[in-house]
Amino acid sequence: MPAQNGDGGGMLDRVAVLSDVHGVLPALEAVLAEPDVAGADLIVVTGDIAAGPQPVEVLDLLAGLGDRVCWVRGNADRELVEVRAGRPSPVDVSNWAARQLRDDHFARLAALPLTVTLEIGGLGPVLLCHATPRDDEEVVLVDSRLERWAEVFTGVPAEVRTVVCGHTHMPFTRLVDRRLVVNPGSVGMPYGGPGAFWALLGPGVQLRHTLFDVAAACARIAAGSTYPDAAGWADEYVRSRHSDTDALSVFAPHDGRSAHR
Repeated sequence: MPAQNGDGGGMLDRVAVLSDVHGVLPALEAVLAEPDVAGADLIVVTGDIAAGPQPVEVLDLLAGLGDRVCWVRGNADRELVEVRAGRPSPVDVSNWAARQLRDDHFARLAALPLTVTLEIGGLGPVLLCHATPRDDEEVVLVDSRLERWAEVFTGVPAEVRTVVCGHTHMPFTRLVDRRLVVNPGSVGMPYGGPGAFWALLGPGVQLRHTLFDVAAACARIAAGSTYPDAAGWADEYVRSRHSDTDALSVFAPHDGRSAHR
């Protein structure tokens, strides 16, 4: 079984990848109930785990799964630790979430690695990260320039032919100079349609979509979270009010393309 917070050893047949849960417990529960997730050799959570309306519940649920979960750091996880250290976030829900967490939560988040590399049957060494292998908040998109991909893959070993990146909340797969790039999408804050998006790795790559009762989830978040704008947050993000077109137009200037026009 791979080490929880670092590169692992041993071949894995099936790995479920969950990214950008953002403290949405009903969405996480729905994905964990999927047979292919319950039966996976390992669940990898690729960052931005707790910054949302149910941070304690999400972290405790994942921690309760023990070594079945491998954790990777996202920018929002790092920012929660920074808030604890006295550096407020520009995101209101992150500042609120940081005030809810216990010392053990902060210790876990502070220790998360930037990347993890796992040996997966049919794929070989797979590098998993939040945004890019070198940075937890760089932006790369399905239509980013090949030169941009070359930049963010600097230093990735040649034998790694599959890289998993989250961060932008939109699922895709594409080839980049013979290397497969996978974005599993977002469990808790999807752009482009409601439901929880994730990926199943081994022996190939499957992008998966778990449907759940979004209205009931929003009501549960509004009733159970003490975040002052829990109802509005859930309505905007769990209902996926932002389309992928909206998100791409916002993210595109941040992948370096404007400097090359």
